[in-house]
Amino acid sequence: MIPESSSDNYEDVANHIEKESAGSNTTVVELFQTIRKHKVLVVVFFLVIIAATCIYTFASSPRYTASSELFASYDDASSSSQDISSINTAGSYIATQIKSYPSLATTQAVLDPVIKDLNLDMSVKDLGELITVTNPTNTMLVDISVETDDAAQSQKIANAVAESLSDTVKSSLYSSSNSPVKLAVVQKATLPESPSSPNIKLNLLIGIVLGIIVGILAALVRDMTDTRLSSVRDLQGITNAPLLGSIPSNDAVKKTASVIASAPSSLVAEEYRRVRSNLSFIAPVEGLNSRLIVVTSTEPGEGKTTTSVNVAAAFAENGSRVLLIDADLRHPSVAEKVGVEGAVGLSHVLSGQANVADVVQRYWKANLHVMPAGPKPPNASILLNSTTMEAMVAQALKQYDYVIIDTTPMTIAADAGMFGRMGNGVIMVVGRGVCDKKDLSSTLSQLKNVEVPVIGTVLNYAEQSKKHHGNYYYYDTEGKRQQRHTS
Repeated sequence: MIPESSSDNYEDVANHIEKESAGSNTTVVELFQTIRKHKVLVVVFFLVIIAATCIYTFASSPRYTASSELFASYDDASSSSQDISSINTAGSYIATQIKSYPSLATTQAVLDPVIKDLNLDMSVKDLGELITVTNPTNTMLVDISVETDDAAQSQKIANAVAESLSDTVKSSLYSSSNSPVKLAVVQKATLPESPSSPNIKLNLLIGIVLGIIVGILAALVRDMTDTRLSSVRDLQGITNAPLLGSIPSNDAVKKTASVIASAPSSLVAEEYRRVRSNLSFIAPVEGLNSRLIVVTSTEPGEGKTTTSVNVAAAFAENGSRVLLIDADLRHPSVAEKVGVEGAVGLSHVLSGQANVADVVQRYWKANLHVMPAGPKPPNASILLNSTTMEAMVAQALKQYDYVIIDTTPMTIAADAGMFGRMGNGVIMVVGRGVCDKKDLSSTLSQLKNVEVPVIGTVLNYAEQSKKHHGNYYYYDTEGKRQQRHTS
């Protein structure tokens, strides 16, 4: 039986391994998501690296390498037994001497005869740069390689350098007698049949690997420096609020009408109905059965007004009594979006120039009412924070099932916080490619500071999902049936 303490230790180790594994899996998944998000950038960098590799490879002049090989041995006849007493001593002596031969091979003593014999038009330094001499580890061999742009010349130089090095070692190191070390050519250089460089296969392989690495690094750098929110993952990484729906980019959304009214069978309309279904579960205002839905965004242009209009239409389609209020007095747009008269509206009611009944208009269905913003007032903040506004919203909640307020973006004004305190929080509309991540984080902090929760988020301009089950038919704005199916 395992002691209890040992068992606890095993559990700790297992939990640690599990956490490490989960963390690794998450990192790998995030890497693939980043690559997928910036796949165009990855492909571009990959193709650029491949193209550069191909240009370098095929534009380079071919080079030919010829190699000769020499073997170092003890020349017993070159010295008496009193010079080298034993074979072991001779072996050690050769091993010491042979280390200097690669440097010796590129000296003037060795290369001058080569230049003279082959009638080469180059200096010792220039010739030395063409030669590579090595002594393989733990061997008595000297390898000589010569690379030039002419195969025959490489062969001649390699053989000539081998002979000259052998002669130099044999005679010039000793003035009175021959060297006890003999270098014998054991492998003459042959004529190269193919270029040694450029190595097309190797270069292309390096290009492919380098292209992949550079492409991935470019994607990671782009992701780290990208300040715009570009995916559901980005959104969920900033806010813990539930995602109520993802609305894909569609021409129908841009039209002066609700998608629910103009294209009720479209895929986009279904996404707005999904948002409606999720919002139907939020708690009603305390003491009432009605719900207050405050819609805002971080930046202008994220689609909050379009979302407000379509969510209102989706509730009205379901039979609910709905009032849509355009409370964005600084940049009103609801009237234009739904095509109603916007000359008279909320600003008149708040300034005491009109009654609610005078400015509310019906849109699309009898149970869907719209209150435009009216003309832009010079004191929008004072009007919206007035007791008149609070009383009007309270009265509206008694008459309608849903009161939807389209408010000013948070980077322009903090009106959403005031309206959010009247209900249970706000709905944050986030535009993919429009919303700045830092600005969104700042907006969430502002709402948290005034104790206004974010009930949920709606992602606008989202990428179209490729996941569909079974066979379903949706109709576009021209009435053409569009089939989407997967097995």
